[in-house]
Amino acid sequence: MKTDTKIARLGRPHAKDGPVSVNPPVVRASTVLFPDMETYDAAGKEKYTTLRYGRHGTPTAFALADAVAELEGGYRAIVLPSGLAAISATLLAYARPGTHLLVTDNVYGPTRNLCDSYLRELGVDVEYFPPRIGADIAARVRPETVAIYCESPGSATFELEDIPAIASVAAGHGIPLINDNTWATPLLFPSFERGVDISIHAGTKYIVGHSDAMLGIVVCSEATWGTVRNLVGLLGYSTSSDDCYLALRGLRTMALRLERHQANALKVARWLEQRPEVTAVHYPALESHPDHALWKRDFRGASGLFAFTLASDDHAAVVRFADGLRYFGIGSSWGGFESLVTLPHPKREHDALPEGGSLVRLHVGLEDPDDLIADLEAGLTALSK
Repeated sequence: MKTDTKIARLGRPHAKDGPVSVNPPVVRASTVLFPDMETYDAAGKEKYTTLRYGRHGTPTAFALADAVAELEGGYRAIVLPSGLAAISATLLAYARPGTHLLVTDNVYGPTRNLCDSYLRELGVDVEYFPPRIGADIAARVRPETVAIYCESPGSATFELEDIPAIASVAAGHGIPLINDNTWATPLLFPSFERGVDISIHAGTKYIVGHSDAMLGIVVCSEATWGTVRNLVGLLGYSTSSDDCYLALRGLRTMALRLERHQANALKVARWLEQRPEVTAVHYPALESHPDHALWKRDFRGASGLFAFTLASDDHAAVVRFADGLRYFGIGSSWGGFESLVTLPHPKREHDALPEGGSLVRLHVGLEDPDDLIADLEAGLTALSK
């Protein structure tokens, strides 16, 4: 099946054995009853893939997990109640006292907070590496290194990592490569074809697509599935079937939405490049981006999230810019149909952004791009005043 056909069909019941609903039903369950002890005990052997107890998953959650895993080319997937829960569970599955964890320096802020606080307090040696390190990461791998964690592109500064090169190093040392693939989704970056062992998604964003559900998804290779799934079970994470249903609904239109997000974002980004108030636009799909060639090689498209640098470092003026916007809402998250603006302050150890100026992050939604450009022009007018 082609990708668009997969999106329309995966995770759905089909009428081979009689009439069925188009969408999988929302199954809400805690206790599940069995006809006898033998059936109950047998279900315990596959409790993470079949209905046995509601905390381990319901048919609605399994349908979503199976759909995303097949779409991305992984072995199996795990659904969790948020993207950060997916990140935390994955890292805790490997990080132990005395181990060494390599993490990209452009990582998502809450992931960095987890590493700098809880993991280091646990006795894990967390080392941040420059995002563009590529195969040179081999020099940083130690005998006690348990995983390499990437985020490509970084969701604040948008550098790309050479995932195939890093994957080759990880495989050579027998350690998993983990990648946060939320920006690209399973559609725009084929993680397992590029050598990733564990792909993480904040399903809250493009998979749900409507800013009305919290969700995380971890897609695993066969070798990593048991380690991550058992840890998720030990932590007791459970995800609402209603939220899984919303994610399945969002999945059906994700390809079409991403096409519009990219088209809108490119138009807005190219307009921003021409503005005298802007010193740089950080969007891998732009020819001016330092990693554009890598994006063309490894990605199948771009989503609607990027950043740009305003020449002004006057915080009050930059706030006037954000407050002067009408169609770009001020709020956390991204990936929904609506446009958003935030003013990130990423923490970095390597290759910091040039001194001066102010970083602005936009999520370009599904509105008319000409309206969004007019809105940004009004914001820049407010900035100059």
